[in-house]
Amino acid sequence: MANDPEQTIFALASAQGRAGVAVVRVSGPGAGRVMDFMAGPRPQSRRAVGRFIRHPESGEKLDRGVVIWFPEPKSFTGEDVAELYLHGGRAVVQAVLGALSLVPGLRMAEPGEFARRAFESGKIDLAEVEGLADLIDAETEGQRRQALAQASGALSDLYDGWRASLVEALGLIEAGLDFSDEADIGAKTFADATAIVAVLHQAMINHLADGHRGEILRDGFRVALTGPPNAGKSSLLNAIARRDAAIVSEEAGTTRDVIEVRLDLGGLPVIVSDTAGFRETQGAIEREGMRRSLEVAKGADLVLWLAEAEAPQTAIPVELAPLADRTLLVLNKIDLLSNGNGAPALPDDMVPLSVKTGAGLDDLIKRLTVIARERIGHQGEPVLTQVRHRRLVEACRDSLATFLAGSRDEVELRAEDLRRAADALGRITGRVDVEDVLDHIFGRFCIGK
Repeated sequence: MANDPEQTIFALASAQGRAGVAVVRVSGPGAGRVMDFMAGPRPQSRRAVGRFIRHPESGEKLDRGVVIWFPEPKSFTGEDVAELYLHGGRAVVQAVLGALSLVPGLRMAEPGEFARRAFESGKIDLAEVEGLADLIDAETEGQRRQALAQASGALSDLYDGWRASLVEALGLIEAGLDFSDEADIGAKTFADATAIVAVLHQAMINHLADGHRGEILRDGFRVALTGPPNAGKSSLLNAIARRDAAIVSEEAGTTRDVIEVRLDLGGLPVIVSDTAGFRETQGAIEREGMRRSLEVAKGADLVLWLAEAEAPQTAIPVELAPLADRTLLVLNKIDLLSNGNGAPALPDDMVPLSVKTGAGLDDLIKRLTVIARERIGHQGEPVLTQVRHRRLVEACRDSLATFLAGSRDEVELRAEDLRRAADALGRITGRVDVEDVLDHIFGRFCIGK
């Protein structure tokens, strides 16, 4: 990613397409010139002012909007920033972007380049950047809350506190090395460092033993619809989605590929996948469909096994037996039972319903919501939301474990254990050289962020 701070960049910072208002952001040493040429005179700092937006060469009026001037360092990027608030018609936006491209020294920003400049100016750290990306992508209330906490520095504060303790412990070890000829001092500093490391090691063990709840909330709680053919899986998917997401037919084997719908249940993201029916088959296509179904079920947080009420096949296939602890039995077509009022006596862990009449559907959705909320848990404390974070915390934990298990006679090695642990934590927030992960992180953003 080109990121020359001497260059001035610009981009549409609001969504593409027709809108009431569009925001164009300009950042870099030439932002002031843009404001002077196209919307002068330059207004007072951080004050919204109405201006005509003019072509920088011809002086033609392109739009009448609002402009705000953010001089460095008090801006999102830490650089001089000009923001132009325009009418959101496509022609207006294209005219202004085209005019900006004619200004010498300006170029279109690359994806995530504004956020990267903010990081490199020390305005935000890497964990906060990732939280900001998640906040932009948030679809549910739970995701919004978690992403906002991370973007506001909750996770960074936790890891920075741990890293400060590690640095303290490392300082004690280094002091012991400096006074290696005085045994009493060396023994005390090592003991003090060990006490700090032991507390940190346990804190990281507890932090990692979270059931991946932060990652589930970020990515979605996955539910796999499984069962024999014609049990009503596709109909149930359509009923839950309140639209025709899957083909419904009386012909067995209609669903041969996995179909997904995304739901917002009580502010939690839930992804429900319709899968091919489990049965013995000779067809190569259906076998492939069932293979995919099994893979989806293995990766799901909850498996729904759907059976028919008249001839319930409640025993799950042997392929799903390892998933029994996260399988919920659902009995469909209870409207076909002789009494017409519901299913006969059922186990407590089975949910009766009729997709056709809608009976029991609300109860199933409530059950799904409760299960998802129990799995994700309370989000009061900072949680791991990224695989990258988890791997680095695991690396830190392992280095601390090596320190605690190692010999105090090898003080240089124990100091290296702590340096590696501190380095792993620093890579989460970007407190060390992390050039190898920058492009991956900032590339997730849209152009104008």
